[in-house]
Amino acid sequence: MLLKRLFDLFFSFLGVVLLAPLFLFISFWIKSDSHGPVFFRQERVGRFGKPFRIFKFRTMCLDAEAKGRQITVGEDPRITRSGRFLRHYKLDELPQLLNVIWGEMSLVGPRPEVPRYVAMYPPEVRDLVLSVPPGITDYASIEYKDENAILGRAKDPDKAYIEEILPVKLAYYQRYTTSRSLWIDFKLILATFKTIFFDEKS
Repeated sequence: MLLKRLFDLFFSFLGVVLLAPLFLFISFWIKSDSHGPVFFRQERVGRFGKPFRIFKFRTMCLDAEAKGRQITVGEDPRITRSGRFLRHYKLDELPQLLNVIWGEMSLVGPRPEVPRYVAMYPPEVRDLVLSVPPGITDYASIEYKDENAILGRAKDPDKAYIEEILPVKLAYYQRYTTSRSLWIDFKLILATFKTIFFDEKS
């Protein structure tokens, strides 16, 4: 949808320009807080199943994936001091504006998963969810803002994610995909800001 792409490009470029000083500050903070690169890049599954590498500010120690799960659980010891703050306010997601500009993502859409979890989608659901660009935020992102805390309370976090959280996320993904519009995108962006910065539970 051309209007959606123009919407994404306009607000992504605007965001990168306006947030450039914040990007610079976060970059210095990450480098001074722990050893390793500023950015974390990970393979995710994009539109039509095409893989791409997502951008995030690094919030974990170097080689974190080799030291544990692909999901973050509770007070994960791999998370750095700066990383806890960045994750709480979702500031680690800001570099994905670059993924949006490059056409790999949208501002709003189903969150892109790693290949392992996409392989678990029912075929008909996978085809629907992957028919649109993945997004920085969506219904599921708002609902599961504190997902790592939820998983931290589970006896088996991987099982809890696969059997309890992922099915709900897929339902949200389908809801968005079948009813998406620029108005819904705009409302979800506002709801995301409200949840992150004004929700008393955050």
